[in-house]
Amino acid sequence: MKAGIVSPKGHPQAMGLDKFAEIVEKNSGGKMKIQKFNDGTLGDDKKMMEALQGGLQEIAVITTPPVFGTIKEFGIFDFPLVFKNEKEADAIMDGPIGKKLLDKLPAHNLVGLAYWENGFRSITNSKHPIQKADDLKGLKIRTLPNQIHLEAFKTWGSNPTPMVFAEVFAALESKAIDGQENSLAVIESHKLYEVQKYLSITNHLYAPFVFLVSKKYWDQLSDEEKKIIQDAVAESTKFQRETNRSMAKKTLENLKSKGMQVNEMPAEEVAKMQEVTKPLIDKFSKDVGEDLVKELFSELEKLRK
Repeated sequence: MKAGIVSPKGHPQAMGLDKFAEIVEKNSGGKMKIQKFNDGTLGDDKKMMEALQGGLQEIAVITTPPVFGTIKEFGIFDFPLVFKNEKEADAIMDGPIGKKLLDKLPAHNLVGLAYWENGFRSITNSKHPIQKADDLKGLKIRTLPNQIHLEAFKTWGSNPTPMVFAEVFAALESKAIDGQENSLAVIESHKLYEVQKYLSITNHLYAPFVFLVSKKYWDQLSDEEKKIIQDAVAESTKFQRETNRSMAKKTLENLKSKGMQVNEMPAEEVAKMQEVTKPLIDKFSKDVGEDLVKELFSELEKLRK
């Protein structure tokens, strides 16, 4: 099986894939093997998703925005400032809402087996620390080519610039853009500290990965083979999330040691950012599905009680 991810070796996503491959091989007595492709060797997330749909690739662990392009309900993961911590995110991903979304994939020639963790996203830039919501004004920030992200950053007063990730380092280096937003693991593994001075912990978005299998391939497997993959996914999901979380603290220290100035945005400033994006969530709820959005916020309310 060809399995592709965009992260380089050493990233928690790559470590999760190593763990998955190891379990599959062990539990199948060496009959099933995973050929791992890191660092976007098989293309970006969108390209890999299309390869799965066409049956040209067996497995990919990708971010959710490309899926949102096909299945609108996946847009709930693009809403800013929804989750307060990983515990809330796990409860939603592993609960009825997460399952409801995975159940929509087979109609699009995909099988979704689990959610891995990319993590909370924060903002880096080369101009100044972002200590208050107003500090975002005027900054040219690379965002994902995604309408919800673009509008959120516009609402915060910055100048969002959609761009594929492969072009980001060069654009930061040439100062074509001032900054970008990503998880700490991505900031470290792609050496963005070489071209960015300031890291502001905003945790403005929680980003999962979704573990996908080509339906064309899945349908050819025996029940026993499917179970081997499902068991390996369950075990490697737990491992990948734990690894991502345990590495976050170390990653932050590494980024500081590489010369990045790190600050945490105060809770009252994050609340201001949240306040101005509320109308945006109302607006996009119509596209994503109002009932699903209501269910998401009602689940979160229950968890917080």
